[in-house]
Amino acid sequence: MYFRWKPYVPVAARRQKAANTAAKLAKKRQSLSPVTASRGAIAKSFWGKSWCENLERYSDFSNRLPRGRTYLRNGSVIDLKIGAGEATAQVMGSSLYRIKVQISAVAGSHWQSIARDCARSIDTLVELLQGQLSASVMERITRPGTGLFPAPKEISFSCSCPDSAAMCKHIAATLYGIGARLDAEPQLLFGLRKVDANQLIARVGESNALPQKTPRAGRILDSSKLADVFGIDLPDVDLTSAGGPPAKTAIKRKRPSSPRKHRTLAGQGPRTMRKQPSKAR
Repeated sequence: MYFRWKPYVPVAARRQKAANTAAKLAKKRQSLSPVTASRGAIAKSFWGKSWCENLERYSDFSNRLPRGRTYLRNGSVIDLKIGAGEATAQVMGSSLYRIKVQISAVAGSHWQSIARDCARSIDTLVELLQGQLSASVMERITRPGTGLFPAPKEISFSCSCPDSAAMCKHIAATLYGIGARLDAEPQLLFGLRKVDANQLIARVGESNALPQKTPRAGRILDSSKLADVFGIDLPDVDLTSAGGPPAKTAIKRKRPSSPRKHRTLAGQGPRTMRKQPSKAR
């Protein structure tokens, strides 16, 4: 008996099948969070791209990741929910499959090391109050091996499909879906690793060596807003009260007075003062 390949299913048919299944589940009042299919790069932001690059760095996942990218772009991930230490998904294949990805919590000492390094890397207190993170802080959080991204040994997963491979294409699509979701909600990375992102802010207050100056232009990335990372809104900050440079005020400058003219007598030149010779004794 020879092994027979399954017939090819066009991309349009796959997308339509996924859309139909999602519509049926919606009628049953199931709350779905689909990952929107898109062309080109799966992730667009610093956070999402860094997550995907970290996945592709591991040879353990290299065989199955390409199929996962295809499934994601086809709109097959009709539901993805990310919580503390885990992500659950529903992926449309030959049937609808359920996936669960569990990620180990970061060790306390590891997280404290990250928070300590980030506190040193934040350029200024004013920068933090303005709701911005510098590139050095973001790089530290996403650094391979010592950042918040999990190693293969810290990831466990399961899928209801009959594929006997350790990582099936449905799981790979789910892992890429996490990267796509981080584009809009980067704070989910902290939840996945079960750490409190607000400790980064608390650590800054412990440092007494923060220079009180405004951040240099070009040091801040577009994805570094604290409101996006920590899910908080920061009001406008009075930089003067925060130790920043005082507001510039308009200074009235006096007009330079015209040079004083020498008094003159009618018909004569300017008067001069001559020193009288002293009388001989």
